Parts: sequence; structure tokens; C-alpha cells
Amino acid sequence: MRLPGFGPLAQRRLRAAKVLVIGAGGLGSASIPYLAGAGVGMNGVGDDDVVELSNLHRQVAHGTADIGRAKVDSIADTVRAIDPGIRVETHRLRLASHNALDIVARYDLLIDGSDNFPTRYLVNDAAQLLDMPLVWGAILQYHGQVGLAWHRYGPGYRDLFPQAPAPEDVLSCEDGGVLPGLCGTIGSLLATEALKVITGIGDLLIGRVLLYDALSARTRELAYERDPAGRPVTELIDYELFCAGPAAPPEVTATELAEMLRSGDRPRLIDVRTPEERAELRITGSDSVPLDRLEAGDATPDGPLLVYCARDPRSIRAARILSERGTAGVRYLRGGIREFASVAPDLLEGDAAGNDSSAGTRYTGNTGGRA
Repeated sequence: MRLPGFGPLAQRRLRAAKVLVIGAGGLGSASIPYLAGAGVGMNGVGDDDVVELSNLHRQVAHGTADIGRAKVDSIADTVRAIDPGIRVETHRLRLASHNALDIVARYDLLIDGSDNFPTRYLVNDAAQLLDMPLVWGAILQYHGQVGLAWHRYGPGYRDLFPQAPAPEDVLSCEDGGVLPGLCGTIGSLLATEALKVITGIGDLLIGRVLLYDALSARTRELAYERDPAGRPVTELIDYELFCAGPAAPPEVTATELAEMLRSGDRPRLIDVRTPEERAELRITGSDSVPLDRLEAGDATPDGPLLVYCARDPRSIRAARILSERGTAGVRYLRGGIREFASVAPDLLEGDAAGNDSSAGTRYTGNTGGRA
């Protein structure tokens, strides 16, 4: 109350605010508690993952007692411990074109702390269609970014990144790592920008991106404007397909593959993940050909075949490599083993298979994207 700009009017605005945070991982763990501490009246959180031991070094809203729990339930308990009077809505799902508008429309402001490009473009477009402010952040290794997209007042995420990078060029947090404190730094900035929007104080990050380099302890700012060639957003699209690029290889959905396997129409399955990932969980009857061996030219399996990874990036790259080498009939499993685990856990094997109510709720296979 003593802080300039946070008097009675600001307190009423905070109490009335409804904020949806996409992602209960590293960025959500840092931003959501600060929103609760500031008195934001209702916090929504959307995430389909469960807490794993490997999360805890950077996702500090969760603890060892939460391992195996849904992240949204764990972080909701964190909020209630801070202020039992704050309302928390949990959405244990992956935001998609068919559900995004219905969910987002219940809130006043969005914070995107997701870890993949399809979700980032989806959230940006949903916010634009609903005329809502969107605070977004991205982290990888030692670098982070924060921006604000509010189409009514300035450019948005699509103006800065008109086209997603090729999936095979996206380094994941799983492969590249992330400094734990970086999650706190960027997550706190997300919460701060959201509080500025709610209370109406300060200079908002519209048309500017804040870039942070943890190794040099420096920040810089990137200014950008509306893309004059940008197409207006009129509807939500297939964001997995959009981010796969115009030259995406043929795909098979998780449901289609499950039907094939159960009917006995079994394609040759190639797992391009690392041996460690494969030991945890794999599709029964699949063969292992890690992506690094394909890239080095040490292995070129004969077609026709279907490749899969954790989500999509590595399998798309593998499918392109094999097609370029003349392998016929190469397809990839859209959504990877993560999506497959949600529809056909009975067709999986490995250390993680069957350890919880379903392998689909246990396996994370995180693929944190970068902007």
C-alpha cells in the first residue's frame, strides 16, 4: 500500500483481476507465487504435465512430495499456502485450437510461460482474437526474453516472429539445459509486467522485447513494429502443422498409429531419441536409431517406416534426412511418444510404463522451445 501506484484503486484492480498462466513449470513456478502475493484475485493455470524429480532444480513451486502429482494441482497448493482467499482455477490439459478460446475468454490477462512454439502462436492468436493483453517469456540455457503483445496498442508475437523456426533447429531445454535462477529472473519479470498492466502503472513492454544474458549479467532491448506484410488473425489454426513448416514430411496421428498396431497393420517404427529416453518409455516393438547416428550417416534404415521422438522436432528432422537420402515411405508420429502415451498407454513399455494411473500422465518428454 505504501508503494507509489499501489494505493486503494490499484488494490481493487488487483483483487478483481483474473490472470491465466500457461505453463506450471519454470516460468510459472516463479510468476504465479508473485501474482498471489500481490493479491491477484483469481489465478488460472494450464498445464498437462506431472511433477518429476528432474524438474525441481528450476521449478521451485514444486517439491519432492509433489513428484507424480499434476503440476497444476501442486502449484494451486502453493498459491493457497500464500493466501487461502485467492481463487485458483486449474486446467489440466494442453491448450489447443478446439479449447483455447473458451478457456482464455474467462480471464482478463494471459501470461505465456509455455515451452513450445505451437502453444506460443496459439496463445498469441487467441489473445488477439479476444483483444486481451499477453505477457510472454522464453528461456533457454543462459538467456531469456520477455515481451508484451496487446494488438490494440501495438505489435504482437507474430510481428516479431512471423514464422516459427524449423522444428529440427529448435534446441530444447532437455537437450540444451537451463540455468535454474534464469527461470526465477524471467518469471519475476513476467509477473511484474502483468502487475503493471493490471494497475496501469509504468511503461509497458509494447513494441519492445527485454533480452537477458545471465552469463554477462546484462540486459538489452529490441524494438520492433507491426509487420506490414502480416496477415490478420481471423481464426485459430492447426499450430502443430504451422510450426512444422511448409515442407513437413507426411504424418501419422497417435490415434491412427494405435489403430494400426491393434489391427495388426504394424509399420516399422524407428525411435530417434537417446538410449536414456528410450529406456524410460518406448513404443513396444520399435527399433532404436538415435538422431545423432542418422545425422552422422552411421545408419540409414530402409523404408517404409515411421519415426518418432518425444514430441515432434527430432522426428521431423529424421524424416527429412531419410527422405533426402532416398528412403521411401518415411512418415513421422505427430505429437511423438508424449501424445501416443495419452491415447495408448497399453502399447508402451519401459521403466516408466504403468508406474502411475497411465504412462501418458507420467511421461513428460519436455521440449522447451526458444524464441
